[in-house]
Amino acid sequence: MVMSPWSPEVKQPYPLLKTAVASMAALSITMLSFYPSAPRAELEALDRIVAIVNEDVVMASELNEQVEMMVKQMLRSQQQLPPREVIESQVLEKLIQDRLQIEIGKRAGVQISDDEINRALEDTARNQGLTLEEFVSYAHQDGLTLSKLRQNFKNDMVVARVQQAMVSRRIEITDQEIDNFLNSEEGKFLASPDVNVGHILIRVPDSSTDAFNQAMADAEVLHNRLTTGSEDFRQVALTHSAGPNALQGGDLGWRKTAQLPALFTQTLDALEPGQVSEPFRSDAGIHLLKLYERRGGGEQLIEQKQIRHILLKPNEIRNDEATRAQIAALREQILENENFGELARQYSEDTGSALKGGDLGWSTKGQFVPGFENAIDQLEIGVLSEPVLTQYGWHLIEVTDQRKQDFSTEILRNQASNQLRQRKYAEELQVWLEEIRNEAFIEIKS
Repeated sequence: MVMSPWSPEVKQPYPLLKTAVASMAALSITMLSFYPSAPRAELEALDRIVAIVNEDVVMASELNEQVEMMVKQMLRSQQQLPPREVIESQVLEKLIQDRLQIEIGKRAGVQISDDEINRALEDTARNQGLTLEEFVSYAHQDGLTLSKLRQNFKNDMVVARVQQAMVSRRIEITDQEIDNFLNSEEGKFLASPDVNVGHILIRVPDSSTDAFNQAMADAEVLHNRLTTGSEDFRQVALTHSAGPNALQGGDLGWRKTAQLPALFTQTLDALEPGQVSEPFRSDAGIHLLKLYERRGGGEQLIEQKQIRHILLKPNEIRNDEATRAQIAALREQILENENFGELARQYSEDTGSALKGGDLGWSTKGQFVPGFENAIDQLEIGVLSEPVLTQYGWHLIEVTDQRKQDFSTEILRNQASNQLRQRKYAEELQVWLEEIRNEAFIEIKS
């Protein structure tokens, strides 16, 4: 299947127009029955059904329109065109799949707002280095009006959400699968940190002791200049390095440590960002490394806060103003030494935390909705917030403790789980698409 730049989802094929409805088919059939003696040329001019998909249809006009757009796109990108019947077959299959998934989306009540479509259009244009106007102009060249382009994006976004919901719940990643992955070569590669490295190579011209001693002496001089003076590593590499990246100032860029020679990895492990290594030898010569940055690997210390709250929700009996007044009254009671936990158990309408005295446990930044998150950021430990409004209602919030926790293991396991999930997702998606197709009523007209 040919991929298109118009799609807001990376894995989604070219957005296809889905304007044909059953009423159009009925109209065409009705017109044929009213004009049984019409000339053959007039009959051929009328639209016809090319596929029935449950209670929906795909019309020949829609199929032809999509095929023409696909041909234009392939010619513009200088791809070799397959036979037209191959393109028609692929496009028709995509139309059928989309019909089935949009039908599921309708039954599930999936809604896509105009703002979401606008953002998807802008993001897709930006990712291709185009303005929105340029992007729309290219779409017009493929025969897409703005309204059709927006409908394409909407349909593809519905399909993407349906796929995400239906396929993700079929995937399970076990702890054993994660362990096996992390113990594999690929897992070890994933676990290795990323380093941004500079490299200087001093070549040893021959295998004699004198040649080696001279090269090492030269390297020691450079090391001394780089660590005691103000000389720039990149400038020194440009003028003195014999390495393949000398013209780039010795920059090796960001590398996984698993991609580097073992001697390099061992040396970099002992460096802090900004440090230059002592000269060391390999078969290629004498090396100096500078560690510019390191990310991943080692401890991943993340700040956590322990939070508790009381929530009151406006309702038909107690409006927003009355709810705020009641939460403010509870705040006064707490400030007068009433027990926060007891009041939370008695009054809080967050059933999940009320039984625990309002305790939400240890949280990390970004875990809560923005209004709640902003209030947490401004609170000192043990200070009770003013009433805070979110979409859930009115809150009283208190930060009871703070810590930095090492999440390196959890982060690594989450990365492994996500990678395994992506692989299973691609496989499971195809299985699911076959299942819904087999369960549907589909008739392709010759």
